[in-house]
Amino acid sequence: MAYDRSMAALPSGTELLTLLGLALALGLLIGIERGWSERRAPEGGRIAGIRTHGLLGLLGGLSAVLGMSFGPLALGLAFVAVTGIIITAYIQTTREQDDYGITTEVAGLITFVLGAVAVGGEPTVASVGAVITTALLSLKPILHGWLRRLEQRDLYAGIKLLLISVVMLPLLPDHGFGPWETLNPREIWLMVVLIATLSFAGYLAIKVSGAQRGIMLTGLLGGLVSSTATTASLARLARDHDADNLSAAGILLASGMMLPRLLLVVGALAPALVPRLLVPAGAMALVLGIGAAWLLKGEKGGRVSELGLRNPVELRIALTFGGLLALVMMGATALYHWAGESGLYAAAALAGIADVDAISLSLARLSQSSEDTTPMHIGIVIATLSNTLLKGGLAASIGGRGLARLVVPTMCLSALAGGASLLATF
Repeated sequence: MAYDRSMAALPSGTELLTLLGLALALGLLIGIERGWSERRAPEGGRIAGIRTHGLLGLLGGLSAVLGMSFGPLALGLAFVAVTGIIITAYIQTTREQDDYGITTEVAGLITFVLGAVAVGGEPTVASVGAVITTALLSLKPILHGWLRRLEQRDLYAGIKLLLISVVMLPLLPDHGFGPWETLNPREIWLMVVLIATLSFAGYLAIKVSGAQRGIMLTGLLGGLVSSTATTASLARLARDHDADNLSAAGILLASGMMLPRLLLVVGALAPALVPRLLVPAGAMALVLGIGAAWLLKGEKGGRVSELGLRNPVELRIALTFGGLLALVMMGATALYHWAGESGLYAAAALAGIADVDAISLSLARLSQSSEDTTPMHIGIVIATLSNTLLKGGLAASIGGRGLARLVVPTMCLSALAGGASLLATF
Protein backbone atom coordinates (compact mmCIF):
# COMPACT_ATOMS: atom_id res chain seq x y z
CA MET A 1 0.00 0.00 0.00
CA ALA A 2 1.37 3.42 -0.97
CA TYR A 3 2.22 5.80 1.85
CA ASP A 4 -0.43 8.45 2.43
CA ARG A 5 1.18 11.75 3.45
CA SER A 6 -2.11 13.02 4.82
CA MET A 7 -1.82 10.40 7.56
CA ALA A 8 1.22 12.21 8.99
CA ALA A 9 0.90 15.90 8.09
CA LEU A 10 3.88 18.12 8.89
CA PRO A 11 3.40 20.63 11.72
CA SER A 12 3.38 24.32 10.85
CA GLY A 13 6.71 26.13 10.52
CA THR A 14 6.77 27.67 14.00
CA GLU A 15 5.50 24.49 15.66
CA LEU A 16 8.04 22.38 13.77
CA LEU A 17 10.91 24.62 14.87
CA THR A 18 9.68 24.41 18.47
CA LEU A 19 9.56 20.61 18.33
CA LEU A 20 13.02 20.43 16.76
CA GLY A 21 14.27 22.70 19.53
CA LEU A 22 12.74 20.31 22.08
CA ALA A 23 14.45 17.35 20.39
CA LEU A 24 17.77 19.20 20.61
CA ALA A 25 17.14 20.12 24.27
CA LEU A 26 16.33 16.53 25.24
CA GLY A 27 19.54 15.37 23.60
CA LEU A 28 21.52 18.04 25.43
CA LEU A 29 19.94 16.98 28.74
CA ILE A 30 21.11 13.40 28.32
CA GLY A 31 24.43 14.62 26.91
CA ILE A 32 25.13 16.76 29.98
CA GLU A 33 24.85 13.69 32.20
CA ARG A 34 27.02 11.58 29.87
CA GLY A 35 29.60 14.32 29.54
CA TRP A 36 29.77 14.80 33.31
CA SER A 37 30.12 11.08 34.06
CA GLU A 38 32.93 10.77 31.50
CA ARG A 39 34.50 14.19 32.12
CA ARG A 40 37.88 12.67 33.03
CA ALA A 41 38.17 10.84 29.70
CA PRO A 42 40.71 12.41 27.31
CA GLU A 43 39.46 14.59 24.47
CA GLY A 44 38.25 12.29 21.72
CA GLY A 45 38.14 9.32 24.11
CA ARG A 46 34.37 9.44 24.53
CA ILE A 47 31.96 7.93 22.05
CA ALA A 48 29.31 10.56 22.76
CA GLY A 49 29.21 13.59 25.03
CA ILE A 50 27.01 16.65 25.30
CA ARG A 51 27.40 17.79 21.70
CA THR A 52 26.95 14.34 20.17
CA HIS A 53 23.81 13.59 22.18
CA GLY A 54 22.39 16.99 21.31
CA LEU A 55 23.00 16.30 17.63
CA LEU A 56 21.52 12.80 17.96
CA GLY A 57 18.33 14.27 19.41
CA LEU A 58 18.15 16.83 16.61
CA LEU A 59 18.89 14.12 14.04
CA GLY A 60 16.05 12.05 15.42
CA GLY A 61 13.71 15.02 15.07
CA LEU A 62 14.81 15.72 11.49
CA SER A 63 14.46 12.02 10.64
CA ALA A 64 10.88 12.16 11.93
CA VAL A 65 10.29 15.07 9.53
CA LEU A 66 11.62 12.92 6.71
CA GLY A 67 9.36 10.10 7.84
CA MET A 68 6.30 12.35 7.71
CA SER A 69 7.31 13.65 4.27
CA PHE A 70 8.49 10.49 2.52
CA GLY A 71 7.13 7.62 4.61
CA PRO A 72 8.15 5.61 7.68
CA LEU A 73 10.90 3.86 5.73
CA ALA A 74 12.95 7.05 5.73
CA LEU A 75 12.87 7.20 9.53
CA GLY A 76 13.72 3.49 9.75
CA LEU A 77 16.72 3.88 7.44
CA ALA A 78 17.97 6.84 9.47
CA PHE A 79 17.78 4.77 12.66
CA VAL A 80 19.69 1.92 11.00
CA ALA A 81 22.37 4.36 9.84
CA VAL A 82 22.76 5.84 13.35
CA THR A 83 22.92 2.34 14.84
CA GLY A 84 25.67 1.40 12.41
CA ILE A 85 27.71 4.49 13.27
CA ILE A 86 27.38 3.79 17.03
CA ILE A 87 28.31 0.12 16.60
CA THR A 88 31.40 1.10 14.58
CA ALA A 89 32.46 3.60 17.25
CA TYR A 90 31.89 1.01 19.97
CA ILE A 91 34.06 -1.59 18.24
CA GLN A 92 36.86 0.93 17.82
CA THR A 93 36.63 2.05 21.44
CA THR A 94 36.73 -1.48 22.84
CA ARG A 95 39.88 -2.18 20.84
CA GLU A 96 41.63 0.91 22.19
CA GLN A 97 40.36 1.02 25.78
CA ASP A 98 39.30 -2.55 26.57
CA ASP A 99 35.96 -1.18 27.88
CA TYR A 100 32.92 -3.32 27.07
CA GLY A 101 30.19 -1.19 28.65
CA ILE A 102 27.40 -0.16 26.28
CA THR A 103 25.52 2.34 28.45
CA THR A 104 26.55 5.39 26.43
CA GLU A 105 25.79 3.65 23.14
CA VAL A 106 22.30 2.68 24.28
CA ALA A 107 21.76 6.20 25.60
CA GLY A 108 22.68 7.52 22.13
CA LEU A 109 20.09 5.31 20.44
CA ILE A 110 17.46 6.35 22.99
CA THR A 111 18.32 10.00 22.37
CA PHE A 112 17.71 9.56 18.64
CA VAL A 113 14.38 7.85 19.26
CA LEU A 114 13.27 10.48 21.78
CA GLY A 115 14.03 13.23 19.26
CA ALA A 116 11.91 11.42 16.67
CA VAL A 117 9.08 10.90 19.18
CA ALA A 118 9.15 14.60 20.17
CA VAL A 119 8.76 15.81 16.58
CA GLY A 120 6.45 12.93 15.65
CA GLY A 121 3.61 14.23 17.85
CA GLU A 122 4.33 13.07 21.41
CA PRO A 123 6.51 15.78 22.99
CA THR A 124 5.29 15.00 26.51
CA VAL A 125 6.19 11.33 26.18
CA ALA A 126 9.60 12.26 24.82
CA SER A 127 10.23 14.72 27.65
CA VAL A 128 9.27 12.19 30.32
CA GLY A 129 11.45 9.57 28.62
CA ALA A 130 14.43 11.91 28.57
CA VAL A 131 14.08 12.77 32.26
CA ILE A 132 13.78 9.09 33.22
CA THR A 133 16.78 8.19 31.05
CA THR A 134 18.90 10.95 32.59
CA ALA A 135 17.87 9.92 36.09
CA LEU A 136 18.77 6.28 35.48
CA LEU A 137 22.13 7.22 34.02
CA SER A 138 23.01 9.50 36.93
CA LEU A 139 21.91 7.01 39.60
CA LYS A 140 24.53 4.41 38.66
CA PRO A 141 26.49 4.58 41.98
CA ILE A 142 23.31 4.46 44.04
CA LEU A 143 21.76 1.60 42.07
CA HIS A 144 24.96 -0.43 42.23
CA GLY A 145 25.17 0.24 45.96
CA TRP A 146 21.64 -1.08 46.38
CA LEU A 147 22.48 -4.22 44.43
CA ARG A 148 25.50 -4.88 46.64
CA ARG A 149 23.28 -4.85 49.72
CA LEU A 150 20.83 -7.39 48.32
CA GLU A 151 21.35 -11.11 48.71
CA GLN A 152 20.52 -14.01 46.46
CA ARG A 153 17.52 -14.89 48.63
CA ASP A 154 16.14 -11.37 48.04
CA LEU A 155 16.32 -11.91 44.29
CA TYR A 156 14.57 -15.25 44.71
CA ALA A 157 11.92 -13.50 46.82
CA GLY A 158 11.23 -11.09 43.96
CA ILE A 159 10.87 -14.02 41.58
CA LYS A 160 8.50 -15.72 44.03
CA LEU A 161 6.43 -12.54 44.21
CA LEU A 162 6.10 -12.62 40.43
CA LEU A 163 5.23 -16.32 40.65
CA ILE A 164 2.38 -15.86 43.13
CA SER A 165 1.04 -12.79 41.31
CA VAL A 166 1.59 -13.15 37.57
CA VAL A 167 1.47 -16.97 37.33
CA MET A 168 -0.68 -18.30 40.16
CA LEU A 169 -3.29 -15.55 40.49
CA PRO A 170 -4.87 -15.88 37.00
CA LEU A 171 -5.15 -19.68 37.41
CA LEU A 172 -7.37 -19.54 40.51
CA PRO A 173 -11.18 -19.76 40.16
CA ASP A 174 -12.99 -16.46 40.50
CA HIS A 175 -16.18 -17.50 42.31
CA GLY A 176 -17.24 -18.18 45.88
CA PHE A 177 -17.12 -21.48 47.76
CA GLY A 178 -18.44 -22.58 51.12
CA PRO A 179 -21.16 -21.06 53.31
CA TRP A 180 -22.47 -17.76 51.96
CA GLU A 181 -19.93 -18.22 49.13
CA THR A 182 -17.40 -16.52 51.40
CA LEU A 183 -14.22 -18.07 50.05
CA ASN A 184 -13.25 -16.79 46.62
CA PRO A 185 -9.79 -18.25 45.86
CA ARG A 186 -8.77 -15.51 43.45
CA GLU A 187 -9.85 -12.72 45.77
CA ILE A 188 -8.12 -14.31 48.75
CA TRP A 189 -4.89 -14.77 46.80
CA LEU A 190 -5.13 -11.22 45.47
CA MET A 191 -5.13 -10.01 49.07
CA VAL A 192 -2.11 -12.23 49.78
CA VAL A 193 -0.31 -10.66 46.81
CA LEU A 194 -1.26 -7.17 47.99
CA ILE A 195 0.15 -7.70 51.48
CA ALA A 196 3.25 -9.51 50.16
CA THR A 197 3.99 -6.69 47.70
CA LEU A 198 3.63 -3.95 50.30
CA SER A 199 5.69 -5.88 52.84
CA PHE A 200 8.37 -6.73 50.28
CA ALA A 201 8.69 -3.04 49.36
CA GLY A 202 9.34 -2.18 53.01
CA TYR A 203 11.73 -5.10 53.40
CA LEU A 204 13.75 -4.04 50.35
CA ALA A 205 13.83 -0.46 51.63
CA ILE A 206 15.41 -1.69 54.85
CA LYS A 207 17.89 -3.87 52.97
CA VAL A 208 18.85 -1.05 50.61
CA SER A 209 19.09 1.73 53.19
CA GLY A 210 20.57 -0.54 55.84
CA ALA A 211 19.49 -0.94 59.43
CA GLN A 212 22.54 1.12 60.40
CA ARG A 213 20.74 4.23 59.19
CA GLY A 214 19.21 4.57 62.63
CA ILE A 215 16.23 3.56 64.69
CA MET A 216 13.88 6.19 63.26
CA LEU A 217 14.28 4.89 59.73
CA THR A 218 14.20 1.34 61.02
CA GLY A 219 10.90 1.98 62.78
CA LEU A 220 9.33 3.67 59.76
CA LEU A 221 10.35 1.02 57.25
CA GLY A 222 9.87 -1.87 59.66
CA GLY A 223 6.29 -0.76 60.19
CA LEU A 224 5.65 -1.36 56.50
CA VAL A 225 6.81 -4.95 56.81
CA SER A 226 5.40 -5.87 60.22
CA SER A 227 4.94 -3.45 63.10
CA THR A 228 4.58 -6.40 65.49
CA ALA A 229 7.88 -7.98 64.40
CA THR A 230 9.58 -4.58 64.55
CA THR A 231 8.24 -4.03 68.07
CA ALA A 232 9.66 -7.36 69.22
CA SER A 233 13.05 -6.67 67.58
CA LEU A 234 13.43 -3.20 69.06
CA ALA A 235 12.24 -4.39 72.47
CA ARG A 236 15.06 -6.96 72.43
CA LEU A 237 17.46 -4.19 71.46
CA ALA A 238 16.32 -2.12 74.47
CA ARG A 239 16.74 -5.10 76.78
CA ASP A 240 20.19 -6.10 75.53
CA HIS A 241 21.79 -2.71 74.86
CA ASP A 242 20.16 -0.30 77.29
CA ALA A 243 18.56 1.81 74.55
CA ASP A 244 15.11 2.36 76.02
CA ASN A 245 14.40 5.85 74.65
CA LEU A 246 15.53 5.14 71.10
CA SER A 247 13.91 1.72 70.97
CA ALA A 248 10.65 3.10 72.36
CA ALA A 249 10.65 5.83 69.70
CA GLY A 250 11.24 3.24 66.98
CA ILE A 251 8.39 1.10 68.30
CA LEU A 252 6.00 4.05 68.28
CA LEU A 253 7.05 4.97 64.74
CA ALA A 254 6.54 1.39 63.55
CA SER A 255 3.06 1.33 65.09
CA GLY A 256 2.32 4.68 63.48
CA MET A 257 3.34 3.35 60.05
CA MET A 258 0.84 0.53 60.47
CA LEU A 259 -1.97 3.06 60.04
CA PRO A 260 -1.18 4.43 56.54
CA ARG A 261 -0.40 0.85 55.54
CA LEU A 262 -3.85 -0.14 56.80
CA LEU A 263 -5.49 2.63 54.77
CA LEU A 264 -3.67 1.47 51.63
CA VAL A 265 -4.71 -2.14 52.16
CA VAL A 266 -8.36 -1.31 52.86
CA GLY A 267 -8.49 1.25 50.06
CA ALA A 268 -7.38 -1.34 47.51
CA LEU A 269 -10.55 -3.38 48.19
CA ALA A 270 -13.07 -0.91 49.61
CA PRO A 271 -12.18 2.73 48.83
CA ALA A 272 -15.48 3.89 50.33
CA LEU A 273 -14.29 2.85 53.80
CA VAL A 274 -11.14 5.00 53.72
CA PRO A 275 -12.70 8.45 54.38
CA ARG A 276 -14.40 7.15 57.54
CA LEU A 277 -11.17 5.55 58.73
CA LEU A 278 -9.06 8.67 58.20
CA VAL A 279 -10.11 10.39 61.43
CA PRO A 280 -9.44 7.54 63.90
CA ALA A 281 -6.30 6.43 62.02
CA GLY A 282 -5.04 10.00 61.85
CA ALA A 283 -5.67 10.57 65.56
CA MET A 284 -3.80 7.40 66.50
CA ALA A 285 -0.89 8.19 64.18
CA LEU A 286 -0.66 11.74 65.52
CA VAL A 287 -0.39 10.55 69.13
CA LEU A 288 2.24 7.97 68.23
CA GLY A 289 4.22 10.51 66.21
CA ILE A 290 4.19 13.07 69.01
CA GLY A 291 5.26 10.40 71.48
CA ALA A 292 8.16 9.34 69.26
CA ALA A 293 9.27 12.94 68.73
CA TRP A 294 9.23 13.56 72.48
CA LEU A 295 11.37 10.51 73.16
CA LEU A 296 13.85 11.50 70.47
CA LYS A 297 14.19 15.04 71.81
CA GLY A 298 17.83 15.55 72.70
CA GLU A 299 18.93 12.18 71.35
CA LYS A 300 21.71 12.14 68.76
CA GLY A 301 20.31 9.12 66.97
CA GLY A 302 20.86 5.46 67.49
CA ARG A 303 22.01 2.54 65.46
CA VAL A 304 20.65 -0.91 65.25
CA SER A 305 22.88 -3.72 64.04
CA GLU A 306 20.26 -6.12 62.80
CA LEU A 307 16.50 -5.73 62.74
CA GLY A 308 15.88 -9.44 62.23
CA LEU A 309 12.88 -9.15 59.90
CA ARG A 310 12.13 -12.20 57.79
CA ASN A 311 11.63 -11.95 54.06
CA PRO A 312 7.83 -11.63 53.65
CA VAL A 313 7.62 -13.34 50.25
CA GLU A 314 8.48 -16.88 51.30
CA LEU A 315 5.84 -19.20 49.84
CA ARG A 316 5.24 -20.77 53.22
CA ILE A 317 4.54 -17.37 54.73
CA ALA A 318 2.22 -16.49 51.85
CA LEU A 319 0.32 -19.78 52.19
CA THR A 320 0.09 -19.35 55.96
CA PHE A 321 -1.30 -15.84 55.58
CA GLY A 322 -3.73 -17.07 52.90
CA GLY A 323 -4.98 -19.79 55.23
CA LEU A 324 -5.30 -17.35 58.13
CA LEU A 325 -7.12 -14.91 55.89
CA ALA A 326 -9.58 -17.57 54.72
CA LEU A 327 -10.19 -18.65 58.31
CA VAL A 328 -10.76 -15.08 59.50
CA MET A 329 -13.06 -14.32 56.55
CA MET A 330 -15.14 -17.40 57.27
CA GLY A 331 -15.27 -16.68 61.00
CA ALA A 332 -16.13 -12.99 60.61
CA THR A 333 -18.85 -13.73 58.06
CA ALA A 334 -20.34 -16.49 60.20
CA LEU A 335 -20.36 -14.36 63.36
CA TYR A 336 -21.92 -11.48 61.44
CA HIS A 337 -24.74 -13.71 60.16
CA TRP A 338 -25.26 -15.51 63.47
CA ALA A 339 -24.69 -12.80 66.06
CA GLY A 340 -25.00 -9.59 64.08
CA GLU A 341 -22.79 -6.59 64.76
CA SER A 342 -21.73 -7.73 68.23
CA GLY A 343 -20.35 -10.98 66.80
CA LEU A 344 -18.45 -9.03 64.15
CA TYR A 345 -16.89 -6.74 66.74
CA ALA A 346 -15.84 -9.70 68.88
CA ALA A 347 -14.21 -11.33 65.86
CA ALA A 348 -12.41 -8.07 65.05
CA ALA A 349 -11.05 -7.70 68.60
CA LEU A 350 -9.79 -11.29 68.70
CA ALA A 351 -8.37 -11.36 65.18
CA GLY A 352 -6.65 -8.00 65.67
CA ILE A 353 -4.51 -9.57 68.37
CA ALA A 354 -3.07 -12.00 65.84
CA ASP A 355 -2.98 -9.99 62.60
CA VAL A 356 -4.65 -6.69 61.78
CA ASP A 357 -4.21 -7.18 58.01
CA ALA A 358 -6.27 -10.38 57.81
CA ILE A 359 -9.31 -9.04 59.66
CA SER A 360 -9.12 -5.66 57.91
CA LEU A 361 -9.09 -7.29 54.48
CA SER A 362 -11.92 -9.61 55.52
CA LEU A 363 -14.09 -6.72 56.68
CA ALA A 364 -13.23 -4.66 53.60
CA ARG A 365 -14.37 -7.50 51.39
CA LEU A 366 -17.50 -8.04 53.48
CA SER A 367 -18.40 -4.37 53.04
CA GLN A 368 -18.57 -4.87 49.26
CA SER A 369 -21.73 -6.95 49.61
CA SER A 370 -23.33 -4.96 52.41
CA GLU A 371 -25.55 -1.90 52.14
CA ASP A 372 -24.51 -0.65 55.57
CA THR A 373 -20.73 -0.55 55.91
CA THR A 374 -20.75 0.96 59.41
CA PRO A 375 -20.15 -2.37 61.22
CA MET A 376 -17.14 -3.08 58.99
CA HIS A 377 -15.76 0.39 59.58
CA ILE A 378 -16.12 -0.01 63.35
CA GLY A 379 -14.69 -3.54 63.21
CA ILE A 380 -11.51 -2.38 61.45
CA VAL A 381 -10.95 0.32 64.06
CA ILE A 382 -11.54 -2.19 66.87
CA ALA A 383 -8.99 -4.56 65.32
CA THR A 384 -6.50 -1.70 65.08
CA LEU A 385 -7.04 -0.75 68.71
CA SER A 386 -6.63 -4.37 69.77
CA ASN A 387 -3.40 -4.73 67.81
CA THR A 388 -2.00 -1.46 69.20
CA LEU A 389 -2.61 -2.53 72.79
CA LEU A 390 -1.08 -5.94 72.03
CA LYS A 391 2.16 -4.29 70.85
CA GLY A 392 2.29 -2.23 74.01
CA GLY A 393 2.09 -5.43 76.04
CA LEU A 394 4.64 -7.13 73.79
CA ALA A 395 7.13 -4.29 74.24
CA ALA A 396 6.65 -4.40 78.01
CA SER A 397 7.04 -8.18 78.29
CA ILE A 398 10.22 -8.30 76.16
CA GLY A 399 11.85 -4.98 76.95
CA GLY A 400 11.14 -4.81 80.66
CA ARG A 401 9.90 -2.13 83.00
CA GLY A 402 11.93 0.75 81.58
CA LEU A 403 10.63 0.26 78.06
CA ALA A 404 7.09 -0.36 79.30
CA ARG A 405 7.08 3.00 81.08
CA LEU A 406 7.93 4.75 77.80
CA VAL A 407 5.78 2.77 75.36
CA VAL A 408 2.62 1.58 77.13
CA PRO A 409 1.19 5.02 78.12
CA THR A 410 1.55 6.33 74.56
CA MET A 411 0.07 3.15 73.07
CA CYS A 412 -2.91 3.40 75.45
CA LEU A 413 -3.34 7.09 74.69
CA SER A 414 -3.23 6.33 70.96
CA ALA A 415 -5.89 3.64 71.36
CA LEU A 416 -7.97 6.06 73.43
CA ALA A 417 -7.65 8.74 70.73
CA GLY A 418 -8.70 6.26 68.07
CA GLY A 419 -11.69 5.08 70.09
CA ALA A 420 -12.79 8.64 70.91
CA SER A 421 -12.45 9.66 67.25
CA LEU A 422 -14.56 6.68 66.25
CA LEU A 423 -17.31 7.66 68.67
CA ALA A 424 -17.14 11.28 67.54
CA THR A 425 -17.94 10.31 63.95
CA PHE A 426 -21.40 9.03 64.92
